[in-house]
Amino acid sequence: MKALILVDIQNDFVQGGTLAVADGDKVVPVVNQLMKYFSVIVATQDWHPDNHGSFSSNHPNTQIGQVIDLYGLPQILWPKHCVQHTYGAEFVNSLDLTNVSKIFHKGTNITIDSYSGFFDNGRKQSTGLADYLEEKAVTEVYITGLATDFCVKYTALDAISCGFKTYLISDACKGVNLRPGEVEKAIDEMKSAGVIVLHSSEIK
Repeated sequence: MKALILVDIQNDFVQGGTLAVADGDKVVPVVNQLMKYFSVIVATQDWHPDNHGSFSSNHPNTQIGQVIDLYGLPQILWPKHCVQHTYGAEFVNSLDLTNVSKIFHKGTNITIDSYSGFFDNGRKQSTGLADYLEEKAVTEVYITGLATDFCVKYTALDAISCGFKTYLISDACKGVNLRPGEVEKAIDEMKSAGVIVLHSSEIK
């Protein structure tokens, strides 16, 4: 059994959002088109409390992009984004959620960030995604969404570590690219871990 994972396709990560990914909205029609090939479709949703430790605004005299120590882990500081129950945290309106069987919230603990859809950044707590996929007898996962070099990458790496055969659908993802070349570097890192990179046209 194979599953399609939609990573954080939310308003704050597309044009007009507080942490917009360039051309982030362009993944939506690709993802919608892919859904007909999957019987198991799940989504992850960044779901931060307003006082989350990853927000620069919660740390006086810091700047967006600065790396701090957050309870023992390095943390990049981001603009405030995907705050629970706000428009920015909602899924992009044009994303077809009809056949999404379950949504997994992440980043809900103020003391630790959670890029991956499977675990927080310290791998201290699971979202339950792996257990859910195993219950559905899923052995292969196909990953789409935002952003390639952060939440998509860490979701893919954790999928591999959990024993799933893992595919990245390259044209169904877009990256932050904080520094030039970071998206390519992230894709190389995923490939090195065993992630298979495909174009959506190869899904049948």
